[in-house]
Amino acid sequence: MWLLGLLLMLGLVYKSEAAENISAGLLLEFSLGKYKNVVLNETIPTEAVLRNIASNVTIIIFQVHTHHKNVTISFDKEPSINSSETGIDKGLVSVLRPEQSVCTWYLRAVDANLVLSTAVSLSYGEKDPIPGGCNLEFNLEIDPNIYLEYNLAETHIKFAPANLGYMRGKNPPSCDSGTIQNTRWRLHYDIYYYFLPENDFSEAAFVSHMKKMSEVQSIKANAVKKMTLTSQDKTDLYFSSLPGQGVIYNVIVRDPLWNTSAAYIPIHTYACSISALVDNCFTIKRLSSKLFFTTLAVLGLFVCFFGHRFWKTDLFFMGFIFLAFFFFIAITRTSTLHYDVCLGLTAVVGVIGGLLLVAYWWRFGFVIFCMLIVGLVLGCLVASTVFFTPLGDYKVFQDDAVFWVTFSCITLIVPVVFVGCPRVLNILTCGIIGSYTVILATGCYFYTSLSYIGIDLLRRILNNDFRRAYTSVPFQANDLILLAVWAMLAMGGITVQLRRERHEAPFPPQPYRIWKRERERRVTNILDPSHHVPPLKERIHNKLSQIKDFFQKEQPAGERTPLLL
Repeated sequence: MWLLGLLLMLGLVYKSEAAENISAGLLLEFSLGKYKNVVLNETIPTEAVLRNIASNVTIIIFQVHTHHKNVTISFDKEPSINSSETGIDKGLVSVLRPEQSVCTWYLRAVDANLVLSTAVSLSYGEKDPIPGGCNLEFNLEIDPNIYLEYNLAETHIKFAPANLGYMRGKNPPSCDSGTIQNTRWRLHYDIYYYFLPENDFSEAAFVSHMKKMSEVQSIKANAVKKMTLTSQDKTDLYFSSLPGQGVIYNVIVRDPLWNTSAAYIPIHTYACSISALVDNCFTIKRLSSKLFFTTLAVLGLFVCFFGHRFWKTDLFFMGFIFLAFFFFIAITRTSTLHYDVCLGLTAVVGVIGGLLLVAYWWRFGFVIFCMLIVGLVLGCLVASTVFFTPLGDYKVFQDDAVFWVTFSCITLIVPVVFVGCPRVLNILTCGIIGSYTVILATGCYFYTSLSYIGIDLLRRILNNDFRRAYTSVPFQANDLILLAVWAMLAMGGITVQLRRERHEAPFPPQPYRIWKRERERRVTNILDPSHHVPPLKERIHNKLSQIKDFFQKEQPAGERTPLLL
């Protein structure tokens, strides 16, 4: 009995400690700036109360966040369209009346029970701008929320313009009173983003990092500032989608006259569904992609170290990449076939293209081959890498003409620079392209930003609207490791091939050149036995005679005529 009592006491202690971090119930007390983990259910709303609000506080922004399940936050027990918001990252602005010191909100789960959420209330004064204070598009009168939509190519965020702060009991400044300095048109908007740890979909990681993106000072200390918008700019932006990679977006609105600022409600996305039964964040890597790129990586690794020695394998590899790339673009833009079917057809066409290049490469001069195939493949990767850097996010490159002219020039620079030393160009291409296929194959099994060097180029070609998207990607531990692997493989392959081939002929002789040289030698050297080659008709007759002699009966040996005396 005493042992049972001890276990019960330990259980009560454990429950009391857990209750300090996770609260569930009908009434919750909040403190300004203090995060509280709240368990919500669908049937009974949870009442959140903030008391003892100071007199110098003008507005309170209350926000609630969940990992992937929707919740409703409302001013009333029975939510209405104009007094509530539903989603995974939502908040409300409470404008305080004179002498008001208590605020109340209601939280409820949607289509689920026992939803873990984290909530916080933040205060702002009369000189701080009001996020979403000039909302004309969404349902709330004052809407501090950021709205997010995504597809496989791009993520779209938009938010309502802010207004100037004002004292309690006063009327808010007009949103359409002109563009003079004393109106909301003087406000600036700083766009920030924060990447969650790669390959981490846990709720604990989400909660800990979301806390860094709610307050102004914490946002500035932890997130990356992407750009600044003025009140004349549109408050909607496009970013490149990164399926499987968590990212948090937020906006800080600044009043340059009073040197004050306020933060909107942060919003996060993985560009995929965590709760879906199929095609979720854990199954976005298709089996067809794994088979295709793993096979390509095995061949690419061989080409990386032995491509120049095994010339026809090198030709097949480059021809496969060149033709498969353009065929995938063509079939994707002109048909509605499933991705797996498109990838299978691309593999077949790539194999045919590689075999044709191996069979007929001798009909063309090698300089032409370097310029059109090897040089273009390497130049395309170099150009894609340049636009993968922050240089690609300059607004001037959102113009298709500027982008493609610049891209083409960078691509053509590579074969032009190495036109006088084709062996070096071929070995460089084998090392860099072959090792990059290993990185692409790795990206089929877990997230890496380096795979977007090639993916973003395909997105730009296949999606007409992708030019407006900013292509920021995280660069974390996995990417640093894979970048080192790529560099070591490339440098190792290039070094091995350069050392092995330094005393060899630049390239295997072309069959056409061998035939032409032999023909000239036979014409000019009459002492060469090959010069006296019989005509074709006579050679055929001799071959037939040899076959006939093979079947002829052998004559017996010995003398059969009588001796002459």
